[in-house]
Amino acid sequence: MKVTLIVTTYNWKEALEVVLQSVLKQSTLPYEVIIADDGSREDTQRLIKTYAENFPVPLIHSWQEDSGFRLAMSRNRAITKARGDYIIIIDGDILIAPDFIASHIAAARPNFFVQGGRVLMGDDLSKRIMQNFSIPNFFTKGLRNRHNTLSSPLLSRLFSKVWNSDRSTRGCNIAFWKKDIVAINGYNEAFEGWGREDSEMVIRMLNKGIQRFYLKFSGVGFHLYHKENTRASLPKNDEILSNTIDNKLQWIESGLDKHLK
Repeated sequence: MKVTLIVTTYNWKEALEVVLQSVLKQSTLPYEVIIADDGSREDTQRLIKTYAENFPVPLIHSWQEDSGFRLAMSRNRAITKARGDYIIIIDGDILIAPDFIASHIAAARPNFFVQGGRVLMGDDLSKRIMQNFSIPNFFTKGLRNRHNTLSSPLLSRLFSKVWNSDRSTRGCNIAFWKKDIVAINGYNEAFEGWGREDSEMVIRMLNKGIQRFYLKFSGVGFHLYHKENTRASLPKNDEILSNTIDNKLQWIESGLDKHLK
């Protein structure tokens, strides 16, 4: 089982460096790491190049031109470069606990995708983390939903569950088999601007018969604080999502296949 870790980013190299540092601390390393870059400046490219020189696994920079918020496209481009058969996607502001990759490997099973959670960090704590590259724990000050810091095989077996619903979709911590994301043509590139691209992809997965496993007390990610993105694109994006729900779509036209050709 080869795991590709995809990290999305856009012009926040300080956060990306913390994420890369957390990857270096993994008890089980991924097969490769791909940075899905939605058009960052050259300083991000220099950071990735510097880390790639001594990174213990291949560190690949998948960059596209900055033409607005095109997260779906940047993820699709990264997926086409993935050589792993299992893909974990995190955002570039999610640092991961040392057993994160190992936890996702343990949770992986055929015909399922896995939804992980996140721990929310306050502004002050996030700034400290970006200075010292530390990993928070249950007792760290400045955390919200503190219980999500717990990583326990026993608790995970008790509270993780099959949950075939779009509720609590978090694209910042999600995993699936590459063949399954290819089968639904990846993320929908009709989405431009923030919002709903993760939910729409999940709906198509469910429509395809691929079940959702909701992972609790395992696969822990810590979300760095930042101001929320503009919601200006939500009305349009809600229409795209509604169309997928109403028509029970499994496949979209503007997706992964155009990058595979």
